[in-house]
Amino acid sequence: MLKETPKKYMNPYLAGFFLGFVLLVTIYVTGRGLGASGAFKSVAIQTVESVAPTHAANTQYYVDYKESHPEGPLKSWLVFEVLGVFIGAFLSGVASNRIALKLEKGHGVRNSTRIIGAIAGGALFGFGSQLGRGCTSGSALSGMAVMSFGGIITMLAIFGMAYMVAYFFRNLWIKKEQ
Repeated sequence: MLKETPKKYMNPYLAGFFLGFVLLVTIYVTGRGLGASGAFKSVAIQTVESVAPTHAANTQYYVDYKESHPEGPLKSWLVFEVLGVFIGAFLSGVASNRIALKLEKGHGVRNSTRIIGAIAGGALFGFGSQLGRGCTSGSALSGMAVMSFGGIITMLAIFGMAYMVAYFFRNLWIKKEQ
């Protein structure tokens, strides 16, 4: 069977333009910007309510959430947004012939190290997004779109920390000349 070569990636400037356009349309239609961490919080709340309903009923956080979201946590527009992102990413991968199960990692990194690092990094970023009241999309992109000082500070902090930490991890990704 002949395997097609993957299509080229979209021009990053054009992709950035489309992201900005989607952000503006989202603000216009919903009155809010983009965000993803709220969807994962909604799923976590639904899980706790399903697995431990007594705990949820006796914990003030869940009681307050239920009062402010009487339709239920999974009816949040953020849940539908993230589902749309997953479906859109899958369809884009199919259309560009990029669907494959593979693990991206540097030359000297074992699979287990990469997986543990990805899980730890995702958990830390998720925790930080709750402390910061939003993820990169919600706080930084949407915040900057409405010229929020907090959004600008968030974006500076994210990129600043990434540049500082990258120095220590660069050898995991960049192959040294022999």
